[in-house]
Amino acid sequence: MTVSMTGFGHAQSQYKDGRIIVEIKSVNHRFCDIQFRMPRQLMMLEEQLQTLVRKKVARGKVDVFISLEGISPSTKRTSVDRELLHHYLDEADQLEQYNLFDPRLSLQEFLFHPDIVTVEEETKMAQDCMDEIKAAVQLAVDQLFEMRLAEGKKLFEDIIQRIDMIRGLTANIERQAPKVVDYYMNRLHQRIAELLDGRYELEQERVLTETAVFADKINVEEEITRMYAHCDQFISIMEDRGAKGRKLDFLVQEMNREANTIGAKANDATLSHLVVEVKSELEKIKEQVQNIE
Repeated sequence: MTVSMTGFGHAQSQYKDGRIIVEIKSVNHRFCDIQFRMPRQLMMLEEQLQTLVRKKVARGKVDVFISLEGISPSTKRTSVDRELLHHYLDEADQLEQYNLFDPRLSLQEFLFHPDIVTVEEETKMAQDCMDEIKAAVQLAVDQLFEMRLAEGKKLFEDIIQRIDMIRGLTANIERQAPKVVDYYMNRLHQRIAELLDGRYELEQERVLTETAVFADKINVEEEITRMYAHCDQFISIMEDRGAKGRKLDFLVQEMNREANTIGAKANDATLSHLVVEVKSELEKIKEQVQNIE
């Protein structure tokens, strides 16, 4: 099962006369990074909501937006420091005796003093509607996962098709490579004969040794074998469950390394063209792999 890191989910649930609205979006990321955007009074639920999201998301940058429509996230309660108020009033009485205080000042003006009256917010609502919030987040996460799964299926089909193309190109390289070796061996043998110009008798054993060494340098059988193995491993990983994006990214790098080695060893126009095609497909696969969980 292949899962993309790109997706979107939306859900809502009723609470009393209002609605809880949840939107989740995710994009590719090296790790699992989940960020919540919600009223401050709901932050006490973040850890529980993180757990819900992580059950369905192993990798990617995920933004969760929670908004309340027609719901007050908190209620306010006032508290009066009566002792401090009485102290101020006593002081005011004393000042009035010395004509240092305007007796027209009312009690209301004292109550505006921030130290006398404080406003506290009660966040009991977060606990009261916790089930509704969790339900909405769960629905949004499920929708996100389904979208990521659908996108992952498309990525799977596209990548498998490209791996098959690379396998076919590797088969063409395998057929062409021996011809290149034979060509260069014959050319080397001919070149040696031209240099000696019949003045010296060729030591066949020495010539065979030198040509064998040269043939080994341009031989790409090992690289071809590893390329086939990488293709098989790639498909095997793609069919596995769980996060696999990093493994596939590493494998693409290994396949690129084999292709570069083949191109460097076999200095042949036909092989070079085939190698370019292989690398082109690998580049497209690499772009797709960057979005796999």
